[in-house]
Amino acid sequence: MAEMYRKKRKPCQLCLGKTIDYKDVEIIRKYINEKGKILPRRVTGACAKHQRVIAEEIKKARHMALVPFTR
Repeated sequence: MAEMYRKKRKPCQLCLGKTIDYKDVEIIRKYINEKGKILPRRVTGACAKHQRVIAEEIKKARHMALVPFTR
C-alpha cells in the first residue's frame, strides 16, 4: 500500500530575514496571482503574522497604482 505522508511546510521567508516593501513591485508580484488577487498562506508559505504584513503592503502598492486591483 502507498503510504500517505504530509508535505513539510516551507518556512516563512519573512521570518528568515527577507523584507517586503510596497515600492518593490517584483517582490509584491510573487504574492499576487495573474488576476491581481492576494495568494493565500498555504501557497505563499508565510506565517499568519507576516501574511497580514504582505496583505497590507499589497494594498499600499495598489493604492499607489504600482500594481493593479484586478486584471
